[in-house]
Amino acid sequence: MRAVVQRVSKAKVTVSGRITGEIDKGLLVLVGIGRDDDGSDVEWMVDKTLNLRVFEDENEKMNLSLIDVSGALLAISQFTIMGDARKGRRPSFTEAAEPEAARALFNDFLQMASKTVKVETGIFQAHMDVELVNSGPVTILLDSKRVF
Repeated sequence: MRAVVQRVSKAKVTVSGRITGEIDKGLLVLVGIGRDDDGSDVEWMVDKTLNLRVFEDENEKMNLSLIDVSGALLAISQFTIMGDARKGRRPSFTEAAEPEAARALFNDFLQMASKTVKVETGIFQAHMDVELVNSGPVTILLDSKRVF
C-alpha cells in the first residue's frame, strides 16, 4: 500500500461537478492499493498517516500529528500510485490490486481512520478533480512494504 501525503490548508474533490469531499486544515492522502496488500498494510498505513508529525508546533518545528492538531483527512483512492515507470514510457500497473480487492481495502482504510479523525473522500473508480492548497509545501511518500 502506498500513499502520497500532503499537508493542506484546504482541499476538495469534485465528481461530475459535485463536491464529494472537502476539508480545511489536514492531510490530503492519495492511496494506492497493491495486489499483495492486506489488512496489516491498512493498519500500518492508517497508523502512520494519522500519527505522522508534519504539523508545526509553537516553535515552528514539525512535531505535531493530524490527531494533535484536530485536522481532517481527505483520502482519494488512486491506483496510478502503484504504477511502475522504470522501463519504457508507459507506466505498468501490474502491481495494483484488482478493483474489488482495492475497494474493500480502501474502505477499510476509511473506516479505520474515521474512528479517530474526520474523513472525507471522493468516489472510488470515478474521474475526480482534486484541488488543494499544499501548506509548506509538505509532501511525504509512504509505503507499507517499506520499499522506500
